[in-house]
Amino acid sequence: MTEFFYQYDLHYVLRLLVACFCGIAIGFERKNRSKEAGIRTHCIVCLASALMMIISKYAFEDMLSDPIYAGVDVRLDPSRMAQGIVTGVGFLGAGMIFVHRQTIVGLTTAAGIWCTAGIGMAVGSGMYFMGIVATVIMLLVQFLFHMNARFFRTLKHKKLTVYNVNQEDFQRFAEEKLSALHIHVTEVDITYDSETGHSDYAFLFELPPDMKEEDVCKIFPYKCALKKM
Repeated sequence: MTEFFYQYDLHYVLRLLVACFCGIAIGFERKNRSKEAGIRTHCIVCLASALMMIISKYAFEDMLSDPIYAGVDVRLDPSRMAQGIVTGVGFLGAGMIFVHRQTIVGLTTAAGIWCTAGIGMAVGSGMYFMGIVATVIMLLVQFLFHMNARFFRTLKHKKLTVYNVNQEDFQRFAEEKLSALHIHVTEVDITYDSETGHSDYAFLFELPPDMKEEDVCKIFPYKCALKKM
């Protein structure tokens, strides 16, 4: 049975199937979070990486036993294919990173694609255990850091600018409103326009991680702008 398994290269097929399974597992988690790359993308990346590693390691064995190359010093370097995979997947991941509303998104998905390629390379090289363990670790990292546990959440530093204010003692009024939302103001900057008699107020504060930016602007009857510091 073992001889048949190796005679028809079924052990290579097993590696491809294991790589597909690992890619599907990672892609399923990404799809559930509505990310750019889902099941098919991760599966294909992992499968292709495993296939290229198998080709790199075993496709040229016939050259070592071929009589044509008898007496010729034939040298093979399987690691060169691995280097090419890492570089190529880097370009694929870069296409998933973009800026949306002054925030960079897609970094985790791009890193996941890169890691998925590494898992495919490990499985393609015959390191089943390492590939499966890496898949489990990656899934644990994704699940744990997407939990809403307060331990993983951090305060967001924001700057709120309120325009054309003509209200007396507006600073105290605004700080009381923000304090009611458990927002601590660290700095206030006031710009007065002598022509209109209105002022622009800029508040620097730390926004709680569970609060939406829209909720902050709604508490003021003036035009507001909230941006990241």
